[in-house]
Amino acid sequence: MASPLRAAARYHGDQAVAPGMLDFAVNVRADAPPSWLVDRLAARLTELGPYPRSSDVERAVAAVTRRHRRDAAEVALLAGASEGFSLLADLRPRRAALIAPSFTEPEAALAAAEVPFEHVVLEPPYTLIADAVPEEADLVVIGNPTNPTGVLHTREQVLALRRPGRIVVVDEAFADGVAGEPGSLAAEALPDVVVLRSLTKTWALAGLRVGYALGPADVLARLTARRPHWPVGTLQLEAIAACSAPEAVAEAACAARRLLEVRAAMVAGLTSIGVHVVTGSAPFVLFGVPDADLMRKHLDGRGIAVRRCDTFVGLDGQFLRAAVRPEWPTLVEAMAEVLP
Repeated sequence: MASPLRAAARYHGDQAVAPGMLDFAVNVRADAPPSWLVDRLAARLTELGPYPRSSDVERAVAAVTRRHRRDAAEVALLAGASEGFSLLADLRPRRAALIAPSFTEPEAALAAAEVPFEHVVLEPPYTLIADAVPEEADLVVIGNPTNPTGVLHTREQVLALRRPGRIVVVDEAFADGVAGEPGSLAAEALPDVVVLRSLTKTWALAGLRVGYALGPADVLARLTARRPHWPVGTLQLEAIAACSAPEAVAEAACAARRLLEVRAAMVAGLTSIGVHVVTGSAPFVLFGVPDADLMRKHLDGRGIAVRRCDTFVGLDGQFLRAAVRPEWPTLVEAMAEVLP
């Protein structure tokens, strides 16, 4: 029997943000792409008349294969990592298991396709327990690091989910925001593991939507079999090639190391006002307050947007999520106004 679609599964952080607000609700890490990337995209604007060229597809795929040491057949370019979730139903799973709390788009996509699924809810501190997943699940979806908890599972913990006849899908949308990318399976050629990667967050490309899937060729062929012609546009192909180049990867790695320092300071700031922060490694933090709805409305009145978390299965009305940003002292000061 198919699982019903929860209305909350379609909620996204950008719904909390009005023009002019200080945005901690959305995890895109900058207001705009770097100038070198804007220039590369702008140079292709006069080439939007033709359909995307096969040479651009090949160039983007080649950049990803070099980035992760994979074969070309193990790469599927996507219009954002979220597109990968919308394609999961084409794998025809009999029953899916979604590790929760986690990003709700897989739930929404599977429910819309009437694929039976269940949530495997992890208890704080949200450590992955592979045996908690029902043995009959032939599709398992997990985030690493997980949104919204920020928990980074080890490579061994994720691989423990593997079973004969099961496909494990790992959402690594935030992996490039973690220094050194520990736990990533992107470079692992495994017959039953699909990794979804996003370039949207690090490179401020939410308005373009760019990402890719890495996995066994036969599984990716099933995943993408019903896509239309030219599913990824010329500018998206250019962005994938540009952001997967060695110099861009090095730039992202430097940014991840800086982000680690900002995150540590932000966590210390939140802790100093008596807020419990869930231990994590992502470019965002999950924290608990006595009344999350009251706090969110207070911050909204101060022009500060944070992500509500009662829309995530496994979290209640005591949690909020905030992107790691250098402006975190403003958030902490505003929160301190209403905390006991």
